[in-house]
Amino acid sequence: MKIPTKRIFNEIVELSEFKKDFKKLTKKFKTLSEDFEVFKNTQLKAFHKLKQDNKGNLRIFNLGIDCPLIYKVVKFACRVLKGRGVKSGIRVIYAYYPDKDKIEFIEIYYKGEKENEDRERILRYYSKKAGSKDSREGKHSKGCS
Repeated sequence: MKIPTKRIFNEIVELSEFKKDFKKLTKKFKTLSEDFEVFKNTQLKAFHKLKQDNKGNLRIFNLGIDCPLIYKVVKFACRVLKGRGVKSGIRVIYAYYPDKDKIEFIEIYYKGEKENEDRERILRYYSKKAGSKDSREGKHSKGCS
């Protein structure tokens, strides 16, 4: 059963490396596609729109990045992992631009196979030192309050 994503945010983007991670994990966790849609429609909405914090979305600091806001999801329900509830071990890393109301999914992984997020990947996409046209022109901070 395919669960459609409701239009909650102005824009939701999946980076190419995220798509590759996701495809790999869906082979192992057959319900992941549906679980991910439920996550977007419920947990992301509750946290960013309704300001309800279930301690499942943790801001990642110490990256030297002010904008976008980078989060790690530590409470992600995966139905194929019965009996574990939100303690599935699935981790989602994403960027949030509050003023643009935009989400960019950066990485998804299973904690049993990988302990922490790929900070190099985050910095490659969002560091002001990355040398992108946007960061050189100071556009990096747009979209954050």
